[in-house]
Amino acid sequence: MTEECTNHSCRKSHHPEHVKKDLTTRLNRIEGQIRGIKGMVEKDVYCDDIITQLSATQSALNSVAKVLLEGHLKGCVKDRLAEGDDAILDELVTTFQKLMRK
Repeated sequence: MTEECTNHSCRKSHHPEHVKKDLTTRLNRIEGQIRGIKGMVEKDVYCDDIITQLSATQSALNSVAKVLLEGHLKGCVKDRLAEGDDAILDELVTTFQKLMRK
């Protein structure tokens, strides 16, 4: 590993094209939701209506995280464990802790 590839910066995921397309579609939709929420704030829309949209957007983000986590477990984690790299387990615990902060 070169000096430029520290802190996992050179690791890459290898998602199948259909998964990338699904994630991109979901993220584009979320981006639109965020723009819509911003517009709601600018137009002084009733707070509860904005909160409802925020909740829907958070749910959509959680769905993206689930898709990524499943791919991570079935791909990256599985492969690294097969290679004898148990450090992936510590990384996975940290990942779960990040997701559970929500």
